[in-house]
Amino acid sequence: MLRQCTQKFARYGHAVATGIDAFGVGEWALLLLWSSALLWPISVAFRHKSSLALSLTVGLLLGYLVQVLYLFAIRQGLMDGDSWYMWSDFWLIPERTGVIEWSHTLITAGFLHNPFDATHVLGNILVIALVGVPLEQRLGLRRFALIYLVGLVGGSVSWWLMNFDSTTPSLGASGAAFGLFGAYLAGWPRDEIAFPLILIRKWPVYVIALIYFGLEVFRAYQTLGLQQASDVAHMAHLGGFLAAYFLVPVIAKGGPYPLGVEDGGPSSSSDIRARLNHMKATMVDLSELEDPWTSKGMNVPRSIREPLAKLMASADEPETRQAWMEHIAERATCMECESALGVVEHKGGPKLQCSKHPEHLMWP
Repeated sequence: MLRQCTQKFARYGHAVATGIDAFGVGEWALLLLWSSALLWPISVAFRHKSSLALSLTVGLLLGYLVQVLYLFAIRQGLMDGDSWYMWSDFWLIPERTGVIEWSHTLITAGFLHNPFDATHVLGNILVIALVGVPLEQRLGLRRFALIYLVGLVGGSVSWWLMNFDSTTPSLGASGAAFGLFGAYLAGWPRDEIAFPLILIRKWPVYVIALIYFGLEVFRAYQTLGLQQASDVAHMAHLGGFLAAYFLVPVIAKGGPYPLGVEDGGPSSSSDIRARLNHMKATMVDLSELEDPWTSKGMNVPRSIREPLAKLMASADEPETRQAWMEHIAERATCMECESALGVVEHKGGPKLQCSKHPEHLMWP
């Protein structure tokens, strides 16, 4: 959760007055270690096209361990200062955020967590891993990175605007985590993902996202009309959720999957993914073909013109192609015998087929 450090900040309030200018060798070394712990897994994801969602969970966890290491060094007398001194230039304090030199805290606060509360970071990385991995498969790596940033900044801006004059710092990746809920709800609400909601099982995204969103609205109104009385920044959660919800249609445009497609959801199984990748490599490019109705000199039925156009234009993923073909099969019949159409899976990708006489239609 994005949290306020109310009591701790009251105790260590001088940290804001000192900051990075007073760092010694030990602090600079830890700051470099913290930055590397966060950035290294993310850079690996971009270089090797691996999962950014998983890399973020690794980076957040490693960054948290550096914070704990600093706390341990303070308590053992190995370093001077206090538990929060190192991070005073990186957490979000609404009163100073409007100054350009502090604008970076809208982002950096999302990579810090309360070192006194391990559930703080564990709760966030659980959501980022379980929701982020399938969402990244829907969006692709770069679009996922952008939607993560939208949730992070949206949460920070929301908290800043709702607490404009506050000197209480806040930190945490929950704005980004809630942004993943919002993006998934807007894009593919009927996907089912494994999530520990009462029971650990697959739940539809809209069930998980709406429960989390509803609970945050309820908790926010419990705390004096959206003004935080607790140590959890509920408005930041709502801000991240809504920012990603409304922007995902723009960000996902032209991505691997059309919004709202219902194909059972992406799979994280390596053997299934390998099979699909092999199928993709051998699929025919539909943009170079005529549709089966036009090729026979017939008019395309009105009921399938739009889905057929989308199939021809953008279905370069096996799951997407199959989803659009199934949509067409439900609305059209064989042009030769009026029999129902079906979709069959071949090594070269899914094909539309006449259910009674395959020789009438087997396309592509």
